[in-house]
Amino acid sequence: MEKALFHSVDGHAMLCFPSGSHHRRPCPVPRASMVTATPTSRSAAQSPSYWDAINLHIATHLEKSIPPRAVPSVSEPLRQLAIAAPRSSAPALCVAACELVGGTQDQAIDAAVALHLMHAAAFVHDHLPRTDRPDSRQVPRPTAHLGFGPNVELLTGDGMMPLALELLARSDDHATETSSGRVLRVMVEITRAVGSQGAVAGQYYGEILGRVWSSSSADGRLDLAFLAYHACGKREGALHACAGACGAIIGGGCEEEIERLRAYGYSVGMILGISNYGGSGKGQEVAEFEEVMEEMRRMAIINLKGFNESKAEEISSILRSS
Repeated sequence: MEKALFHSVDGHAMLCFPSGSHHRRPCPVPRASMVTATPTSRSAAQSPSYWDAINLHIATHLEKSIPPRAVPSVSEPLRQLAIAAPRSSAPALCVAACELVGGTQDQAIDAAVALHLMHAAAFVHDHLPRTDRPDSRQVPRPTAHLGFGPNVELLTGDGMMPLALELLARSDDHATETSSGRVLRVMVEITRAVGSQGAVAGQYYGEILGRVWSSSSADGRLDLAFLAYHACGKREGALHACAGACGAIIGGGCEEEIERLRAYGYSVGMILGISNYGGSGKGQEVAEFEEVMEEMRRMAIINLKGFNESKAEEISSILRSS
């Protein structure tokens, strides 16, 4: 790969994919100084198990948000599939971003659960029984194995999406005009991230990717630029970029903070996405994967400069686990 590839999130160049260091261009850094986040009741610096605490908070709120209903045959599959879906780091990142700009976990918890429901819906749809999936180097994927059948699971996945938006809308019941505007903006951010130009496109290109692996060049090498931009960038990258931006919006961050945390989330999502696919690489592929992920880590740290140091240290710990 001799050409650098840039991905744009809301018009901002976020990333390049070089084949050598001479192609590297840094992620643009806003010139203005950042606002230091104020302490919150659940300060990131106070808990050594910060991410575990956030995930527990999200899981608890998720269960409360999907109560048993009058028709168990409808409500129970939704409840069980939503809870059984493998955890994405995007919801927790949303909460952490909210705290980073001075908000609280409770402010962001509805947005975090909405992100989980959107992720769970995509997971359910992506794991319906299929007969047309190619025999390729696709990454092994977990399954829920709850046995509701494809018809019920298809409809249940569909039902999770409006439930996510309903949850956000209900969070606005007693809100001020200012917070109402934030909730509306978050709804737009989430629908854009999971729609036809976001995660849906990422799923589509992921399917194409399986065919590329099985039928491309003689040695079966993966086109890293194609993978990073079309598959990871529109799926994991877009979802985590959305999470970072939504947390900053709900927490009352300024536009500069919102865009920095959007860029940070994008880098985190790209690292996670590429590392998932990278397990199927070999030789030069692995070296290219590592090079891109290292560049992502570097740009992620750049976008945290200027925030409260102890909180930035906690939110950056997600990079060490990916």
